[in-house]
Amino acid sequence: MSKITATYLVHDKKENLHKKAEGIALGLTVGSWTDLPQLEQEQLKKHKGIVEEVIELPEDPRTDQFLGSKRTRGLLKISYPSANFSNDIPAILTTVFGKLSLDGEIKLVDLEFDKNLEQQFPGPKFGITGIRDILGVHNRPLVMSIFKGVLGKDLSFFKQQLYEQALGGVDLVKDDEILFENPLTPFEERVRISKEVLKSVHERTGEKTIYAVNLTGRTSELRDKARRAAELGANALLFNVLSYGPDVLQELAEDKEIPLPIMAHPALSGAIGSSSLYGIGYSVLLGKLLRYAGADLVLFPSPYGSVALDRNETLSIADALTTDSISLNKSFPVPSAGIHPGLTPVLYNDFGLDSVINAGGGIHGHPDGAAGGARSFRQAIDAVVKGEDFESFAEKHAELQKALELWGGVPVK
Repeated sequence: MSKITATYLVHDKKENLHKKAEGIALGLTVGSWTDLPQLEQEQLKKHKGIVEEVIELPEDPRTDQFLGSKRTRGLLKISYPSANFSNDIPAILTTVFGKLSLDGEIKLVDLEFDKNLEQQFPGPKFGITGIRDILGVHNRPLVMSIFKGVLGKDLSFFKQQLYEQALGGVDLVKDDEILFENPLTPFEERVRISKEVLKSVHERTGEKTIYAVNLTGRTSELRDKARRAAELGANALLFNVLSYGPDVLQELAEDKEIPLPIMAHPALSGAIGSSSLYGIGYSVLLGKLLRYAGADLVLFPSPYGSVALDRNETLSIADALTTDSISLNKSFPVPSAGIHPGLTPVLYNDFGLDSVINAGGGIHGHPDGAAGGARSFRQAIDAVVKGEDFESFAEKHAELQKALELWGGVPVK
């Protein structure tokens, strides 16, 4: 029988992790066990949660002090048979963490789908390989930029920003996640104009750029709006996935009339994943769940910038998006926030070839404008991929040199 296995980090007041684990396994499935007649036990056996492993962790005095009492820390691994839930993410999350999320200091830190269950989910429609094929770029990390300061601005401003970013050599440009439907830059007009601009840049430079338009509105409208974007010639969607839910992402990814890569934005993720005691771990929240649901690219805070995540957290997200242990297409990791060209060596060291380097101020704040900022990133990537000395390479490339003078370089440690 197919199953899903959840791993929880707990801080138990009663200091009995095995009893805690058994209580969770029963409480989220059949409710009780030892008091049931033998016949009922046999009937319910296929629904019973199973404690797979209990690992006690060292004490953490700081956490005990914060919680006001001594706690026993541990990892509890519990499997749930697929007979208990339908094959959709809302049912799975409700099964493994619904009411349990209210039960004190407990955090869901991993979810393992077995292969039968895994095949019920679409995964990315394009993934890393498909996006590289669209762009014709296979030998380096991709560069992405963000529209800046577009609220309250009209389509001429939008058009000029897009043109400069694409001309400089970025591979992807995304809307600001807070750019919703509005009279100055309507959704359909952004799609039409982006098609014209990117066609002209491609004719001039020979390079392609993907523009991700922000898909927003009432949930009931999203499918039709995305289909309309595809009809108009859009080449990607940006989606605030946690505002709507992973199941909505899956609906969009599975729709054959929406043949577009989908870029998942992490807005709201901090409210769910940032605590060390509660919520859902980032490798599940922004990693596995979004890959299963169909995100082709996933943004998350980098370990280095203004909204930094712990480095190990970010590496775990990237691993979940790209691991070969999941048979679905791989999603592009997109470490973001506070990125400038001088960070390229550490980004490449940590996230490797199959990643996207995403910048806002690090492109628009360049002394030579967005086009110069884009070129400085391309030069930085050339240096690290070729294994060149970064500082020496910058001396021969004006845009990168100006970026390093402005923001500095960050060596790999």
